[in-house]
Amino acid sequence: MENPIIELRGLTKCYGSVKAVDDLNLNIQKGEIFGLLGPNGAGKTTTILMMLGLTDPTSGTAHVCGYNATTSPIPVKRKIGYMPDSLGFYDGMTALENLIYIGELNGISDSEIKDRARNVMRMVGLENEIDKKTSTYSRGMKQRLGLADVLIKQPDVLILDEPTLGIDPSGVKEFLGLIRRLSRQQGLTVLLSSHHLHHVQQVCDRVGIFVKGKLLVEGNMDTLSKNLFEEKAFEVSVLLRNSLALPWEYESEFLQLNGIKQVAVDGQQIAVTSSHDNTPEIVKFFVLKGYEVVGVQRKEHALDDIYQKYFEKSLNL
Repeated sequence: MENPIIELRGLTKCYGSVKAVDDLNLNIQKGEIFGLLGPNGAGKTTTILMMLGLTDPTSGTAHVCGYNATTSPIPVKRKIGYMPDSLGFYDGMTALENLIYIGELNGISDSEIKDRARNVMRMVGLENEIDKKTSTYSRGMKQRLGLADVLIKQPDVLILDEPTLGIDPSGVKEFLGLIRRLSRQQGLTVLLSSHHLHHVQQVCDRVGIFVKGKLLVEGNMDTLSKNLFEEKAFEVSVLLRNSLALPWEYESEFLQLNGIKQVAVDGQQIAVTSSHDNTPEIVKFFVLKGYEVVGVQRKEHALDDIYQKYFEKSLNL
């Protein structure tokens, strides 16, 4: 595997006796969308500030794009586009004027700054609003302008801190779709910090669950689900047209199927817990016994199930 574009090793931040971030180890690869998921106060923003070189770690290191964020903060800032949870623009200026000003601060030449500003506004779907004052922008439009703001310097990494805060549901869907599209088209690495589970689940390749300053676990949804719900990793519900009589005469034979751990019968609904995905064998069993299968549904453990489980475990830390 190639060298990670973000590498955190033993990253720790203490405020007096309080550990805001506790021995964080994490690798994020180029082009990946990683979700840092946790409740408010978990240490997500503190982690981001250390990655940006805006606060020094008590111990450990944060390397971004090959640079140590503590000892080389300026090169890191050149590589990162950071969008905080609270955005500010000069309301008396147009969107284009705001972007030109930001571009100038980032050292973009006068000869290309307007074209680059118009290009990023087109990327975020605001090309028709470029000459409007930002005081007229809705919250969702300002979030898009904030994205244009960080894209104008053509960063390698985007760090978005609670980017969907205050946006309506349709705006959230559009914004997250935009993030994913930009990442895939331009190879951008994205670190998305949020406490909104569903939003993270929609867009991220991997997630890390962060509670009380600790990264409890990280991985993709399948890995997290399998590790956490190992005792009932696969749950399948089978709906039959002809209901089973109770007690079910084939139950003991059914339990002999490979991987079957538990079965619950409720009229026409059969709930099966297995150690692996053996749905075809389950369906075949019922068909051979003369039952008509009219529906099969596998239970997926959503991110909120996974997060709640880990959060419950963390209470005992």
